[in-house]
Amino acid sequence: MARIKKTKVKGNMLGSLLETLKKDALKAFISRKKKERRIPQKHRIKNYPTRSEITKRPKPASRVKGKALKKPPAAGWIKTGITGFDELLENGIPKGSAILLSGGAGSGKTIFALQTLNYAAANSEKCLYISFEESEKNLKKHMKDFGWDPDALERKGLLKIKQADAFDISTSVEALLAKAKGELLIELDEIPGLIPEGFKPDRVVLDSLSALAAAFSNREETYRIYIEQLFRYFERKGVLSFLISETEQLPTKFSENGIEEFLADGVIVLYNIRRGTIRENAIEILKMRGAKHQKKIVAFQITDKGIIVYPEQEVFGGVEEKG
Repeated sequence: MARIKKTKVKGNMLGSLLETLKKDALKAFISRKKKERRIPQKHRIKNYPTRSEITKRPKPASRVKGKALKKPPAAGWIKTGITGFDELLENGIPKGSAILLSGGAGSGKTIFALQTLNYAAANSEKCLYISFEESEKNLKKHMKDFGWDPDALERKGLLKIKQADAFDISTSVEALLAKAKGELLIELDEIPGLIPEGFKPDRVVLDSLSALAAAFSNREETYRIYIEQLFRYFERKGVLSFLISETEQLPTKFSENGIEEFLADGVIVLYNIRRGTIRENAIEILKMRGAKHQKKIVAFQITDKGIIVYPEQEVFGGVEEKG
């Protein structure tokens, strides 16, 4: 009996030792994996909260029993001033949103952008149109063709139209990234040719992301970093921004690299579609974070007074792509 008891004790000791070794090995494995997942210091975004800081934050008041409630933006809602278009939104566009304005050539993107800036400036908002393609003279002519007065709005300090050089901006971004030594956060205020000094706009149009992307040719990662920071920059400033993107007439993607439509709070698509030998204009709010909107494609016309949207006139099938 004594021998049997002695064997049992040894067996128990061996089992306990193996269990301890397993636990130690598991702890070491978890610790190693945590270290592997850590982001190197040089790649961390400045002022990004730690896990402990996040868990200590109070839960948002907009959540009750795990269900998200509708929370209107603190700063309010924005109207475009485009006849019929605002009827597609329950309240308007949340202030500070970044809106991707997508469409093919001749679909009306520039007119849409100029028209909403004209409306805002006429209502005492400060507006900025940054163009990488058309000159200030041509853009003002477009506005005057519709009976708007950009010169008067400029004299009041409510409207600025400027032509910027996309290649100068790409060079400045490269220099800033080199100066930051690997940091993903750059100071856009240091980039010349973007926002005029001393001017704090309420609305901004950037025309276009396609031209900007071309200036970052073969430097997709640099472009991605810049675009992400650009969206965040406008968000921090509380600016309603419209970023124009050139697409096919019937697009399957709505931005140059795909990241733009992911980052944008809203996507508005303008179509110049063909039915037989006739082309028709149509518009759609593809998405709009934080705002209820009608999910349908409706007709619009470009008149001598600007764009008029017909929210009850839906556009259905029979659409052909340009041959």
